[in-house]
Amino acid sequence: MSARRVSLGAVEGLGDRTSFRTPALVGVLVLTLSYLSVLSRVTNVVGGNRVFVLLVVGTFLLATALGRFLRIRTAVFFTVVLLVGGTVTYFLAIPASQLSLLSTERLLSDTVALLTGLSVLRLTAADVWALAVAPGPVFLSWYLAMRERYALSVAVGGTTLGLFVLTGDAGTATTLVGVLGAGAAVGLGTLDAYGGTVAQLDTLVAVLAAMVVLAATLSVVPGGAAQPLLPDRGSPTVEASLVNSPERIDVLGSIRLSPQVRYTIEADERQYWQTASYDRYTGDGWVRTGDTEPYQGGLDGPPGASRRVSQTVTAESAVAAMPAAWKPVSVSVSEGAAGQVRITQQGFFTPAASLAPGDSYTVESRVPQYTSEQLRRAGTDYPDAVSEQYLQLPESTSTRVRERAAEIAGGEDNAYDKAVAVEQWLEANKRYSLTVERPEGDIAESFLFEMDAGYCTYYATTMVTLLRAQGVPARFAVGYTPGEQVSDGEYVVRGLDSHAWVEVYFPDVGWVRFDPTPATPRQTAERTRLTEARQNDEAGVDTNDTEPEAGGTPTATPFETNDSSVNNTSQSDAVRRNIEGNPIDANATPAAGLVDGGTEGGDTDEGFQVPELPSRETLGLGLVAFVGLVAGARRVGLTAWLVAELRLRYQRSTGDTEADVRRAYGRLERLLERRYRARRPTETPRAYIGAIRRGHGLDGRVERVADVYERSRYGSGVSAAEAERAITLVDDLVWEATPVVGELFASRDDEPVASAT
Repeated sequence: MSARRVSLGAVEGLGDRTSFRTPALVGVLVLTLSYLSVLSRVTNVVGGNRVFVLLVVGTFLLATALGRFLRIRTAVFFTVVLLVGGTVTYFLAIPASQLSLLSTERLLSDTVALLTGLSVLRLTAADVWALAVAPGPVFLSWYLAMRERYALSVAVGGTTLGLFVLTGDAGTATTLVGVLGAGAAVGLGTLDAYGGTVAQLDTLVAVLAAMVVLAATLSVVPGGAAQPLLPDRGSPTVEASLVNSPERIDVLGSIRLSPQVRYTIEADERQYWQTASYDRYTGDGWVRTGDTEPYQGGLDGPPGASRRVSQTVTAESAVAAMPAAWKPVSVSVSEGAAGQVRITQQGFFTPAASLAPGDSYTVESRVPQYTSEQLRRAGTDYPDAVSEQYLQLPESTSTRVRERAAEIAGGEDNAYDKAVAVEQWLEANKRYSLTVERPEGDIAESFLFEMDAGYCTYYATTMVTLLRAQGVPARFAVGYTPGEQVSDGEYVVRGLDSHAWVEVYFPDVGWVRFDPTPATPRQTAERTRLTEARQNDEAGVDTNDTEPEAGGTPTATPFETNDSSVNNTSQSDAVRRNIEGNPIDANATPAAGLVDGGTEGGDTDEGFQVPELPSRETLGLGLVAFVGLVAGARRVGLTAWLVAELRLRYQRSTGDTEADVRRAYGRLERLLERRYRARRPTETPRAYIGAIRRGHGLDGRVERVADVYERSRYGSGVSAAEAERAITLVDDLVWEATPVVGELFASRDDEPVASAT
């Protein structure tokens, strides 16, 4: 043992010291795997993680081999070389068009953005970035662990995990697992270095479990995507989950509608008012790649024919989005300062700061014009940038999803008919509901095979996935439906008009909207929620133009179809119904089963209901709490007491009469010891029983058990019936000696021997 290994367990005996090196290494491994799981998810979403796994395994092997003889300074230098080489590789992988935009100022701003919530998945070449970053911290952390420098190893791994906490890519469960591994590595490493004991290990396990359980009730991510493990009682709104999530969208469970007025829009024609689109599907949500740039002037229109649509949008409440008809090409804000507006990589305007009530801006859009026949003939000569960005699916996308996509749309020979087929299939086979349980795993796969109902986020996510599986470029779009028309060319848009739909790319046309969410139940839910808000006198749900007269609700006008054959809604009848919507009848009765703002009512079946199982996070948290309680109980001797109590109170016959009688008598002695005294080492069972009888008097059953024990051990033996009788007598004595419970077992002929507590 080295000079620094001074025993902390000397007071408990050097013979009890245990080696904790292997458990300490496991702790470092858990910490390392926690942040590697984040990078693995990135590579799975973007490009596939086979190379990533091989790279990580190779790094572990290299660190293990070099850890035996490489000096620490050399290992640190080697790590720096790995990081610099990875960084150079990443920049070489960035497309030349985007690399030309990089500058020192841009690099610094992007670094700050990463440290304040910019997801790694938003990076253009996120998979290359993950491959570039992984080897450095993995090598140094594992190398230090092999050298038994556990604190330094945890510092390296913890810093890496902390980076992903700040970016929002490490969820709460991942972070807690990493923290647990870090604490275990440091604690076990200390016990190993200074001669710790198993008793001290119990204390460490209890402390670590308490840390995890306490931290699980709080969010450890200050502005990232993670949330507390314990569920929130409230449901977010559709608007908050879609329009107010500018960089990433996490698909949620049950959701509600907000009736508050957000905008008044004066426009040449009725349109969907789009705020953003998302290109990278993660399996449980969407990420918008790329950063925003200051608006410097006009933008390009769509590649094909288009018509001009002008819109003046006025904010009616504090908002953080700038909706406009696709495709916006220019904007002027109320104060005339272009610097207040930024442009996303996908071509949408976004305010540099939230718009205040009364702020307004004017947008000119060039809306694509096309016919259904033109879309059928558009072909598949997609620009490289479109194919690379909008055909992405996670590598983990299952075979059955691709098979279902082929089943639905594989028989069509063009992208337009494939899109219509998928849209109609979803509308026909899934119900609209705001009350859903968020599924585990891939959202699109769950909606296809496990769920009967969902809302727009589920419909749009699934349609994009199916189209991409068929080689059709598509993206997830969000914004607002047209809203309530209050006069010619004027629309009032509320939070409940927030919506998600799909855009499909066609060569020489551009992005074309498809909406797979059934229109009628969605509009019914919106109308029901608005009526409820008005009846409850909720503030902010109407303007002077929308105030309903007594007993009525204004009727919104549906899309008007152009007489021209060239228009943005000249698709199949089913598609047009979904895009344009149906007239809203203010006096119509809400559809049966839709209550509380469109959420489905409960099942009317009064039979047995299968209870919902807790989530994996909750089960994991419960397991950690259980392990911590067991460790704490061991430390204070509670487990030993419980074992002794169980052995005292319960005995089953084994068929071995000698063993059964011996244990029954042992239970009897423990009972007598609690009430009177223990048997002395030189005292025979007969002398012990006799001494207690003379001093205190005894229940006759005690002597009968002692007699059976004496004959079993020193005589010719006893019968099975006598052994069974001895067990029964001791059972009775034990339970009669138990406070309160003993009154139920008290014998009329014999007095209880003692208290069992």
